[in-house]
Amino acid sequence: MARLLVVVPSESDPPARLGEWLRATGLELDERHLGLGDPLPPTLDGFDGLVVLGGPQSSMDDETTSPELVGVRALLRQAIDADLPTLAVCLGAQLLAQAGGGRIRVGVDGPEVGATLVAKRDAADADPVFGPLPLSPDVIQWHHDEIAELPTGATLLASNPHYPHQAFRVGSGVYGLQFHIETTPETVRAWAGSDPVGVAASPLDVEALCARATAAHDDVAEAWQPFATRFAGLVRARA
Repeated sequence: MARLLVVVPSESDPPARLGEWLRATGLELDERHLGLGDPLPPTLDGFDGLVVLGGPQSSMDDETTSPELVGVRALLRQAIDADLPTLAVCLGAQLLAQAGGGRIRVGVDGPEVGATLVAKRDAADADPVFGPLPLSPDVIQWHHDEIAELPTGATLLASNPHYPHQAFRVGSGVYGLQFHIETTPETVRAWAGSDPVGVAASPLDVEALCARATAAHDDVAEAWQPFATRFAGLVRARA
C-alpha cells in the first residue's frame, strides 16, 4: 500500500475531507499532528507522498516563534529535491514556496477569506492533476500572508484577481495551493470565530460569510475530490 505522510501544523486545520478522499483511493495516511506533539520523521524515506496542511502560524515565523515549522521546511525541501508527489495547502504552500526559493510577505491587499473562485492558467491544461478541473473551480480562502514570488522554475497553475499566485507546481509532482479544499463548514465557522481581523477584511458579516462558505462546500467537493484522486494516482505510481 502506498504511504502518504500528512503533516498537520495545527489542529485548527485537520485533513478532514481531503483525508477521507485520499483514504478512499487506498492510500495509507500517516498523520503527524504537530500541535499534539507528534514528531516529524527526519526524512521522507519510506513515504511515497507528502501532504502539508495549514494553520494560524506564519511561514515567516522564525525558529523561536514557531519551532514546529523547522522540520516541515526541511521535509518540503527534500520533497522538492526528490520530486516526491506533494500537496501543500495554504501555510503549507507558503512554506513550499519558501523551500523552493520563493518569497512570502504579508498580503498587500489584506486577508483573503471565505468562499471564492480561482481561475486556471493555460499551463494547467497540460497538467495531469490540474488539467481536468473546471475553468474556475470553487475554493475556500483563509490567509493573511501571500506568495509574492514563486520558486524559480515553478509553473503557475491558478490565479485570481485578489492574489495572483493561487496554485503552482514545482518539478513534475510537487503542488502548492494557497487556498483550502479540505475544510468543512464547521472548520470555516471556527476560523471566523477566532480571526476578527480576517472577518473584517470581508465585505460580509460573520453569518453571511459562513453561510456562503457552507453553500460552496458541495461545489468544492465536486471539483476537488477528483483532483485528490488524481493526486493519489501520482502517489501510487511513485510506490
